[in-house]
Amino acid sequence: MNDELKGKSGKVKVMYVRGDDEKENRGQNPRTGKGGSRQEKESGWHSARVGDNKGRSTRERNDKHDSSPWRTVSRAPASAEENKPDHLGISGKSFIDPEQLRRQRLEETRVYGENACQALFSSRPEAIVRAWFIQSVTPRFRNALKWLAANRKAYHVVDDAELTKASGTEHHGGVCFLIKKRVGMPVASWLQQAEEQDCVLALEDIGNPHNIGGIMRSCAHFGVKGVLVDDAAVLESGAAVRTAEGGAEHVQAIDAGDFKAGLDSFRKAGYTIVTTSSHQGVALTEAALPQKMVLVLGQERDGLSDSVFQQGDLAVSITGTGHVESLNVSVATGILLAEWWRQNH
Repeated sequence: MNDELKGKSGKVKVMYVRGDDEKENRGQNPRTGKGGSRQEKESGWHSARVGDNKGRSTRERNDKHDSSPWRTVSRAPASAEENKPDHLGISGKSFIDPEQLRRQRLEETRVYGENACQALFSSRPEAIVRAWFIQSVTPRFRNALKWLAANRKAYHVVDDAELTKASGTEHHGGVCFLIKKRVGMPVASWLQQAEEQDCVLALEDIGNPHNIGGIMRSCAHFGVKGVLVDDAAVLESGAAVRTAEGGAEHVQAIDAGDFKAGLDSFRKAGYTIVTTSSHQGVALTEAALPQKMVLVLGQERDGLSDSVFQQGDLAVSITGTGHVESLNVSVATGILLAEWWRQNH
């Protein structure tokens, strides 16, 4: 079948090749209404001979037309709807709503690093959407591979370059999981299930993923389970989780909504708000740290904002030589939590 260009009528002419069997049983031309079977033609010959001679000339014109191996049929040009791809599962493709895809990507994140992925698989395997491994780590992820296959989760054994591309970093440690993000727990929900001995960390404007990863690692080591943040996603970044070396699975983000309002809610629930500073407050070695407290930390450059610092019930500082202005925030967190652990355990 060949499609010719559109004529003046706006219709597309389609030409069909007639097979041998069609020569024997061809019907009327669908455009002109002429033509017919051989039996009909023979009958037409008889009528033409019996009747006037005009029948013969008509039959000859029809026979000449039908003797051509081509016949033309006009059809209307395809509409826009007909040109729209309709996969219906035949081509293996399906339409995905871009808005739905955008929301899905916002709900997912990539976690990499062997210890981080092992800890994640042990604590919440159902969060895994897809996984990538290099061949050398697969023996140590044997149980994970079996679980992924049994639960119809896609996984790929790839080379280093492909894993770098999938994880977005060269420091992938040989494995990467695409996971569903955890959502932050509301302050009210945390207070309902809080234990008698509870230290909660509150991070104001700390966004460096390596610092956050170090903080989560210290939290896991000293039994601190809750971290109050403005955005729970900062605890779920790949770099933070990898730096935490599995500690992220033992820490729950608490959604502050409004940071200062969150601190007020903890104070009303009986927590002591402990603020930190590099140059003012009680020396940590002389401070009595309560069993239930919120330890508030700020970024290294500016520390806590004045409004948050003034909300504290107790201010502490880590004394030293003074050769440097302050400690790295993750290092300071480790020292503060170690003292809280020593005093209360």
